[in-house]
Amino acid sequence: MRQRFQYGSLRLKSRQKGDQVWELRYYVGGERKHATIGTLGEFPSESTARKSPKVQALLAAANADSPLVGGAITVGVLIARYEKDEMPGRYSTSSSYRSYLDCHIKPKWADTLVSDVKSMAVEQWLNKLELAPKTKSHIKQLLHVVFACAMRWELVERNPLSLVRVKGGSKRSERPRILEVAEFGRLIVKLSDPYRTMVMIAGALGLRVSEIMGLQWGDFDFENRTVLVQRGVVHGRVGEVKTEYSKDHLPMDSVLARKLRQYRRKCHPTKEGWLFANPATDRPYHQEEIVKTHLKVAAKTAKIAGKIGWHTFRHSYRAWLQQSAAPLAVQQELMRHASITTTMNTYGAGAMTDSKRLAHSKVVEMVFPNLRKAGAA
Repeated sequence: MRQRFQYGSLRLKSRQKGDQVWELRYYVGGERKHATIGTLGEFPSESTARKSPKVQALLAAANADSPLVGGAITVGVLIARYEKDEMPGRYSTSSSYRSYLDCHIKPKWADTLVSDVKSMAVEQWLNKLELAPKTKSHIKQLLHVVFACAMRWELVERNPLSLVRVKGGSKRSERPRILEVAEFGRLIVKLSDPYRTMVMIAGALGLRVSEIMGLQWGDFDFENRTVLVQRGVVHGRVGEVKTEYSKDHLPMDSVLARKLRQYRRKCHPTKEGWLFANPATDRPYHQEEIVKTHLKVAAKTAKIAGKIGWHTFRHSYRAWLQQSAAPLAVQQELMRHASITTTMNTYGAGAMTDSKRLAHSKVVEMVFPNLRKAGAA
């Protein structure tokens, strides 16, 4: 017979020095366990101590094989187990998820019994949030994933998020900024290195900023003029690229190769061979600070209107590929997006075709029109 869902008991325990501490008592496999949760100063009441992430995580683990008792389990318990067992390993993804959980989902739903989570209540809450529709959609999707995990754990029988709709969730709150080639040229000259070379790579290869920060000199094959995108760096943390399609070899035009060789002679050297290492730390720069202190200032000086960020260059690169008359399949491969068709993905991905080199070179020629005359690298 399976054990009933347990909630554990909390009691205050005195110490020789300092505040009293809350202690949780619970069972695992029939064996009684004790865990210190925190001081009375940190949690002034039993209810606040019970809401702590540590209590939620311990009870979620203790009840891994237990059925629900009348659905009497809180959303906070589900979230604690999700954070412990299911949170994605990629840092940029997990940090976004934790932000959604801590700032929006937990404050509203952590103390709510899962049996009391109704589709319309969630929908009304989401639509009242003062956030962009796309962000609301991301929050809804994360909560949907948490309940999907709960179904797999046999803690709930249905996912209330399946029926929830977010107004305008599939639409952007504003259209992405696309730079004209002339605007990109004006921006480049207002930047100094290493930021100029970062933006040059963003415009000529369409890389995500995490991929730019993750570049090492060993990724470049100057003889065959290719670069392998194989890692990303977010907030100084090295991790995998966004998707399996993101890890790929890309062509490197002779103009771009020459500019990179010139930059290599003056960049800050590191043991790992980072292209863009902060001299103070020998680690890759944090991209957000560069936007504030360099990109926005350069855009203003160059009289470029509109919101400029790192993803502006990726959107612009896609538009420039279109202007270069590159076939859609070639655009897909250079952007390293998910495949247009399974056949294209299975039999065509990864090949350094002449069409990919031609499309890439046309973009480089557009954004660096005066450098072609200088000759090949």
